[in-house]
Amino acid sequence: MAKLLSGKEVVLTLNESLIQRAATLKGKGVVPCLAIVRVGERGDDIAYENGATKRCEKIGVAVKKFVLSENARQDELLNVIEEINHDDSIHGCLLFRPLPTRFDDETVRNALLPEKDVDGITDGSLAGVFAGTKNGFPPCTPAACMEILDYFGIETKGKRATIIGRSLVVGKPAAMMLTKKNATVTICHTKTVDMPSVCRQAEILIVAAGRAGIVDKEYFAPGQVVIDVGINVDENGKLCGDANFDEAEPIVDAITPVPGGVGTVTTSVLVKHVIEAAERSTLR
Repeated sequence: MAKLLSGKEVVLTLNESLIQRAATLKGKGVVPCLAIVRVGERGDDIAYENGATKRCEKIGVAVKKFVLSENARQDELLNVIEEINHDDSIHGCLLFRPLPTRFDDETVRNALLPEKDVDGITDGSLAGVFAGTKNGFPPCTPAACMEILDYFGIETKGKRATIIGRSLVVGKPAAMMLTKKNATVTICHTKTVDMPSVCRQAEILIVAAGRAGIVDKEYFAPGQVVIDVGINVDENGKLCGDANFDEAEPIVDAITPVPGGVGTVTTSVLVKHVIEAAERSTLR
């Protein structure tokens, strides 16, 4: 029986700390503030926006929303980002992507100042992750994975860690963050030969494959810690991860559930980054 690495436990502890930090900032006359920028009315964007807004309100972070119509032009979006960059009362920005295909994603995301990029979308923030500096912020999802490992006291030093997925959203940043924590990291992808055997050698397995239940019992080994980043809807309309939980749970030592795992922590990490950005702003 694997231990469940509950995101709720992590969030409760993290939120307590964040509430105190937000209160300290307010005592100095600084109200941490998140700008949310959305183009159109995608249901998943709105759901995440609502969750982030509620979490911010609970912790003491202000939210300013900038909602553009589905037909908005790129220059209109760039003007909004420029406004956010120059507004000292806004400390962090969440820009929903993917953007409509007519937008140049590279131009738009890199228009945001790295110091306000609290979800690690700019080249400047990603450079900070790879260089191990505090230039911007890492993407929230891999940062949530690290929060879970830290909270449950899972040792990474000298451990073999394998990541399924090489995206700039999860896989590559997670690899750099684990390397900084002194793990020995392998990244698997669609061209990896005999991926199950590679994964079975891992002591920590982060699954970001992007397909429901694709990682089955052939990938797991006794003693493993599995962090499942995937959020999918199965044939019964229920949320599930990229790892086949029913096949993993009897084999591995610990695993994050879906729902209730990484996704639960991600929103608190976003708020944490806003508070960190506000704290940094007081030092400039």
